[in-house]
Amino acid sequence: MRFDTLAVHGGERVPGPEGSVVFPIFQGTVFTSEPGESYHDIKYHRLNSTPSQVYLHDKLAALEGAEAAVATSSGMAAVTTILHTLLGAGDHLLVSDVLYGGTHDFVTAHAARLGWEYSVIDPQAPDSWEVRQNTRAILVETITNPLLRVGRLRDVVSFARTNGIVSVIDNTFASPVNFRPLVAGFDLVFNSATKYLNGHSDVVAGSVAGSTALVEKVRHTLNLYGGTLDPHAGYLLARSLKTLGVRVRQQNANALALAEFLVGSSKVGAVNYPGLPGHPDHEHASELLNGFGGMLSFRLAGGAEAAEVFLSALTLPAVAPSLGGVDTLITRPAFTSHAGMSAEDRAAAGITDDLIRLSVGIEDVEDLIADFATALDKV
Repeated sequence: MRFDTLAVHGGERVPGPEGSVVFPIFQGTVFTSEPGESYHDIKYHRLNSTPSQVYLHDKLAALEGAEAAVATSSGMAAVTTILHTLLGAGDHLLVSDVLYGGTHDFVTAHAARLGWEYSVIDPQAPDSWEVRQNTRAILVETITNPLLRVGRLRDVVSFARTNGIVSVIDNTFASPVNFRPLVAGFDLVFNSATKYLNGHSDVVAGSVAGSTALVEKVRHTLNLYGGTLDPHAGYLLARSLKTLGVRVRQQNANALALAEFLVGSSKVGAVNYPGLPGHPDHEHASELLNGFGGMLSFRLAGGAEAAEVFLSALTLPAVAPSLGGVDTLITRPAFTSHAGMSAEDRAAAGITDDLIRLSVGIEDVEDLIADFATALDKV
């Protein structure tokens, strides 16, 4: 089945319980047990094994092209559970030099305390990557936040396989509409499902997908740490997955149109969007991705002061963190998503105080462009 058909029908029960077409919420936490069940297979909510959870997991797996998937209580629960599953004391991790702020903070602040070692790599420079005897995994992002770089992802897959380590990718910015990492050869993919997978800014969730063997290991770790998704949030996420393709394609088109508009303005100093021919990763991103996503970032020629004036003059976008929803959101990452990083780390990553990040929604793009034009006139 093609993606939009999978989004609607993948993982569904036909017929559903009591003949339902829309799978119901199983709010209960107590279910009868079967003789011989293992601990992790008992139907209990914290163990991620109740009917609502299994249904959601099957739907997530279908969209990712995965053997198995598991939902988590947040995107951070997804990545931290993966790392706790793959790494033990004395193990080594390779991580991209640009990561979501929360992931960066977790690795840099807690690796030593947990007995892990890590090395930072440039995902654009495969020849510089080196494994150690104790290297267990490599962690990268499909499209980085907030500069929208696309790494040499095929090289990551090849490198991991050659060296016998697990390849892990954060696909939040792309979503499975624009890129399916498991189909491309990655071992594990995770998303902050709070963003595009849910897409309505009303659920916090995460997802992990991969082979049955790896996902079961992740689920067992998750069961012990307790990062379980609430039944009602899981229901809302499953509902939202059915419109994922429709939403993301509109966001792709809107973001490209806005990026092209901004590039043409004398008030704008730089635009970061991989769909633009001038983007440093445009060529290989075009080969990897089915769409360039709904995220872009830019800097105004007038610097941080101009950025403040511009944000205040907009009427349609909400000035707010987070991303991936049907509403357009705009923010300055140095003061939101990456505020936990040191000023030195932000500067090294190119996250300046005047950088503006835009999460494009599904509004009519002509209305968005008109609003941006009016705001730029006031800068």
